[in-house]
Amino acid sequence: MMLVACQQKIAEIEGMVYIKSATFEMGGDNNQARQDELPKHQVKLHAYYIDATEVTNAQFKKFVEATHYVTTAEKDFEYIDEHGIKQTQKAGSLVFNQLKKGEVANPNTWWTFVEGANWKHPQGPNSSIEGKDNYPVVQVSWLDAQAYCKWSGKRLPTEAEWEYAARGGLVNKIYPWGNASVNYGKPKCNSWDGDFPFQNTKYDNYVSIAPVRSFTPNAYGLYDVAGNVWEWCNDWYDANFYATCNAKGIVENPENTIQNPENEKVIRGGSFLCNDSYCSGFRVASRMKTTMETSLEHTGFRCVKDVEK
Repeated sequence: MMLVACQQKIAEIEGMVYIKSATFEMGGDNNQARQDELPKHQVKLHAYYIDATEVTNAQFKKFVEATHYVTTAEKDFEYIDEHGIKQTQKAGSLVFNQLKKGEVANPNTWWTFVEGANWKHPQGPNSSIEGKDNYPVVQVSWLDAQAYCKWSGKRLPTEAEWEYAARGGLVNKIYPWGNASVNYGKPKCNSWDGDFPFQNTKYDNYVSIAPVRSFTPNAYGLYDVAGNVWEWCNDWYDANFYATCNAKGIVENPENTIQNPENEKVIRGGSFLCNDSYCSGFRVASRMKTTMETSLEHTGFRCVKDVEK
């Protein structure tokens, strides 16, 4: 009892939650589960700490000021165009563009590359994070998140660690709060309410990103593990990784360390853009992928820390 109390006190001071060692069943829980969320398989994890919230603008700003770090979105980059000619793209990032009824809806139309969009200006040069210290930092690539973790003495979670913590001790439940629909009763997370990507009814009171701790935490005291912003994990994405794990029986601290040709890392938790008609990314088992160099208006991260032995 004394040891647990001590661990909880340390976690509270550091803004982290202590997650004890456990074995759980990882993977899809309902008929919305995609093939890459299956099969469900047994995973054993060692104890660890995890941030109670997504890393905020204020926290990321301290890192940048201390290290003079320049994020991926703040750098010009070169690419080869369709004619095989090397081109230079001015620094910027991807910003969400709400569509009008009748417009063609797909990621190529609701995402727009905006020069000057970065963590300090999430929607472009005319936007700002002033007064938004307690909002999650976005427009950060996996490389940026990794750099912050190294500076802070932490690391990115494996997707197994992320999923177990997000479940909050619940077994075979769809969401961090259980099985109740995201649109039923009191707003449970920051997601897209209405007809995506055309109309947002603001059922949850937000159209875009919400400050951290705006919604009820899960049973482990973690905020926004459903919705708000997608969160980077350390694993390389592999659609067949669960099948590989399942064939081994109970796997201990699984992490896919094999780089894929597309440089895609796993992201978890969904965002303010997720909707049941589109991705249902706020399900605890939902897995998505993004190239490690990509930064977006709805992607951030939280950190974990190993328990010293």
